Amino acid sequence: MVQEGYEVPDSNDELEDDEELTAIRKASLRENVMKDAKALGIIQGAVSDAVFPRISNEETSKAAWEVLQREYKGDKKVTKATLQPLRRDFEYTRMKKDEPLKDYFTRLFDVVNQMKTLGEELPRERLVQKLLNSLTRPCDSIVNIIE
Repeated sequence: MVQEGYEVPDSNDELEDDEELTAIRKASLRENVMKDAKALGIIQGAVSDAVFPRISNEETSKAAWEVLQREYKGDKKVTKATLQPLRRDFEYTRMKKDEPLKDYFTRLFDVVNQMKTLGEELPRERLVQKLLNSLTRPCDSIVNIIE
């Protein structure tokens, strides 16, 4: 429903007046409307209160999804432009001297998750390598154990 949508008659009158519309087509349309309403409800429930007003006027799950895609993914040029600083942040992120390990992991994985959201494929080996190489000297014992 979200990706392909379904064909919506212009009005409810069309359902009753159109003689070609058989009972099977009516049942199929009712089923599609129910599935779409469920998908739209899931999408609306999953977004934050700040994002909800942007999709609240959409009547189908496909329309709501397209609004979210345009806003958060953008076109290829926008994606590339957004990914470039994230790649740089990933490459230059290092653990600070007095930073707890947990805080460093959170900071690094925030960047990684943003990259993945934009479609960047980051191999697990590369991520582990980055983690091990960017820890401070006091963490060397942990690095040795992991290696």
